[in-house]
Amino acid sequence: MFDYCVIGGGIVGLATAMRLLESRPGISLVLLEKENELAQHQTGHNSGVIHAGIYYPPGSLKAELCRKGAAATKAFCAENDIRFDVCGKLLVATSDSETARMEALYERSRQNGIEVVRLGAGELREQEPNISGLGALLVPSTGIVDYSEICRAMGRRIAMLGGEIQLSTRVSGIHERVDAVDIDADGKSWQAKKLIVCGGLQSDRLARLAGLSIDHRIVPFRGEYYRLPAEKSAIVRHLIYPIPDPALPFLGIHLTRMIDGGVTVGPNAVIGFAREGYPRLSVNLSDTADIVLFPGFWKTAFAHRKSAMKEFRNSFWKPGYLEECRKYCPSLALEDLLPCDAGIRAQAVRNDGTLIHDFLFAETDRMLHVCNAPSPAATSAIPIAEMIIAQMEGA
Repeated sequence: MFDYCVIGGGIVGLATAMRLLESRPGISLVLLEKENELAQHQTGHNSGVIHAGIYYPPGSLKAELCRKGAAATKAFCAENDIRFDVCGKLLVATSDSETARMEALYERSRQNGIEVVRLGAGELREQEPNISGLGALLVPSTGIVDYSEICRAMGRRIAMLGGEIQLSTRVSGIHERVDAVDIDADGKSWQAKKLIVCGGLQSDRLARLAGLSIDHRIVPFRGEYYRLPAEKSAIVRHLIYPIPDPALPFLGIHLTRMIDGGVTVGPNAVIGFAREGYPRLSVNLSDTADIVLFPGFWKTAFAHRKSAMKEFRNSFWKPGYLEECRKYCPSLALEDLLPCDAGIRAQAVRNDGTLIHDFLFAETDRMLHVCNAPSPAATSAIPIAEMIIAQMEGA
């Protein structure tokens, strides 16, 4: 009998297990992960950005968690000798409408207490000679890191604090009793007084496996990237992001410096026919059936049909993808777009087609399921973990 069981070896599950052990010395805890290594899905396939929280409404939970999370992530890296680089981010306006949205974003950032510098076209060119735009916002505190390395360090800390991590353990049964929760996997079983599920791409299935009634499904969206050739690694000094369009569900293509010294461009956002299928054209029949039989998918697809068709076209037509990149980096050419691993975003969608952009929990007396931990969950993982623990204790 364990005091706690955590399902999920991504950064949110690991941070939750770590904070439980740190805040409750002497407890027993086991973490179950179906893969043979930690951080094999969303955490290990993200862009590696330590976000500052510029996009979120002042006073919102997302803004607070991102601000705290950025500081906590940098502190954790410093304590564990993990390399990170505070390279800064430029949000570039390339049209009059984007310039207007940029000004609104500048005011929002000031209200959020985030240091932001407004740049004109000439100042932008001085900062980034290869980037074109009418102006930009410079966010100096944005950084880059390898989140897989952070997860490995969290795993080591969990073990040091007395927690157990069971890899290659695919959960097949969750049964809540009056005094405990039984968890079955691969012919083995565990009992815990409390269960926390951070299942990411499988979170809805794990909730249903536990007998919970939920009104949403996880719809996987592929984020397809390209990597620039090594000789283009110095093409930018900062991260280069677009000014977000509130009418669109996703942010859009950007240039991202990576902690390994490379630069990626992307991602787009297209429907994925396999929740964990990273190669192009991956199809899983069970995952595909989940999508096509889910009414919420068709409703959200219709609502965003124009942007969806554009994303789908650019997925198969590299010149269209390049056109998006060249809006603010005109020197890029087709031969610069080299293959790169895709990421898959676990997008929670309600039955009515609403995209869920906030935190979503499903709770019972002894279980808490994290059904949605919205971006930037990697940046905010440590304070998210504290929120999850507080939520569990209040359940």
